[in-house]
Amino acid sequence: MDQIQSMRVFARVVEAGTFTKAAASLDLPKGTVTKLVQHLEGRLKVKLLNRTTRRVTVTPDGAAYYERTARLLNDLDDIEASMTNAQANPSGRLRIDVGASVARLIVIPALPSFYERYPDIQLDLGVGDRPVNLISDNVDCVIRGGDLLDQSLVARRIANLSLVTVASPEYLKRHGEPAHPNELEDGHIMVNFFSAVTGRSYPDIFVKDGETIELVGRHKVSVNDSNAHMAAVLAGLGVSQTAMFQAAPYLASGELVKVLPDWSRPPLPIHVVYPPNRHLSAKVRAFVDWAADLFAKFPHL
Repeated sequence: MDQIQSMRVFARVVEAGTFTKAAASLDLPKGTVTKLVQHLEGRLKVKLLNRTTRRVTVTPDGAAYYERTARLLNDLDDIEASMTNAQANPSGRLRIDVGASVARLIVIPALPSFYERYPDIQLDLGVGDRPVNLISDNVDCVIRGGDLLDQSLVARRIANLSLVTVASPEYLKRHGEPAHPNELEDGHIMVNFFSAVTGRSYPDIFVKDGETIELVGRHKVSVNDSNAHMAAVLAGLGVSQTAMFQAAPYLASGELVKVLPDWSRPPLPIHVVYPPNRHLSAKVRAFVDWAADLFAKFPHL
């Protein structure tokens, strides 16, 4: 059997955490993946993985072998890239994960320009506001708003996301317009956005003249998807803070109205994030550079 292929399959099993996930990400039968790892263990005469019915864990020998194998495989990729035209004409499959509203309003409409420059890259675009595990889910990079919580990841800041407090005219007719953020906790209804991981609502933040107010108001609807969040606000279900790029067309049409315009919220950073142990290939670098250029020119951010 091909030793290099066996090493690549072993590394993917370690990263994915299961033989099933590794097989799916490599487009190989699970039996082939199992056989290649067994061949590698037989060749090395050491046990690399402990298998259970639910998960695979790495033995101490396996962890040491993976660390050196990952470096070697990255070096091989570098050598192949340097001997081909991959830098000038990147190609291959690229797995990206993007938040729902960012995908719908910013990334997907601009993809024709991406393919004009990089016609040989195939994008598998995961769309949703639930965080992914870049390693186990075999994702090359993600675009996400907010502070970077996992310091082990590599992040490139590509924009600052402006937020605005809004409500529908129908909602304001029923409830009146608040004059101070504290009124949102009494007599008003919020549309909250909750974490898909923790289930907790993210607070709204208001800043004016050095004063900062952070609150999670009373709500009837709370969602964990940015497109659903905007739909709820447009339906008159409450006041909420949302991205300016998403609210801008509805503010222009009068379907939404700014609330508490004298109070601002600090902008959220937008990052392209990728794992540190992944080779930053020509295709990943091409997408990262294109995304940075796209966000730098996009209005209403």
